Amino acid sequence: MTIHYFDTLDSTNNYCKLLDPKTVEEFMVVCACCQTAGIGQQGNVWVSEPYKNLTFSIILKPSFLLASEQYLLTMMLAVATADAVASLLSDYSVDIKWPNDIYVGERKICGILTTNRIHDSHITQSICGIGLNVNQTNFPEWLPNPTSLKALSGNDFNIDNILKAVLSSIDKYYQLLKEDHDEIRHLYLSRLFRKGIQASYEYLGIKIEATITGVDRFGHLQLTSSDGKEICCDMKEVKYIL
Repeated sequence: MTIHYFDTLDSTNNYCKLLDPKTVEEFMVVCACCQTAGIGQQGNVWVSEPYKNLTFSIILKPSFLLASEQYLLTMMLAVATADAVASLLSDYSVDIKWPNDIYVGERKICGILTTNRIHDSHITQSICGIGLNVNQTNFPEWLPNPTSLKALSGNDFNIDNILKAVLSSIDKYYQLLKEDHDEIRHLYLSRLFRKGIQASYEYLGIKIEATITGVDRFGHLQLTSSDGKEICCDMKEVKYIL
């Protein structure tokens, strides 16, 4: 992997989008100590204290995946990142909150944002941005439930070492993705936050009690409501009540 370090960028994903997809090499990594306009899911802002956290993007070229299979890439990245975080927090349970946030208990420690380029029904390039809270312990009050490696363990971490650990895990599970889609699905579902547990959600603006039963092949969350109704929904339709 080639790693390009920057002191400050608006967004590592935005930087990668400006590169020529025909010439940029696979596994190229762009890492920034400070992001001035980090991007989260659904256009949200990713807040990160400068020099305290890991914010980077990696370019993949999973042409072996059909466009209809792109959620497998989301699953792989979530599994890889969760596995890396779990190796650093052995005393905690690390889960994947659908679709691809990494949670420790009921607190968010990492977010993932992927942008795919499609050609002739296959994925030709994926820009995969990861923000992992490492040494930050003070967060804006409006963030609902953040945490970090240091907040949980009390220890300071070397961010370069954390980057290497996450990249090594991505490489491992990316190779597995090429060989065994079912195993990636299994590993993802085994870490799925709240799977099999009845909890509160807001579905289409209405509060419900439901149990997560799985995720379909297109990435839709599958739930069963307390009255037995089967629900299949996308990100815009459901909210977790934490």
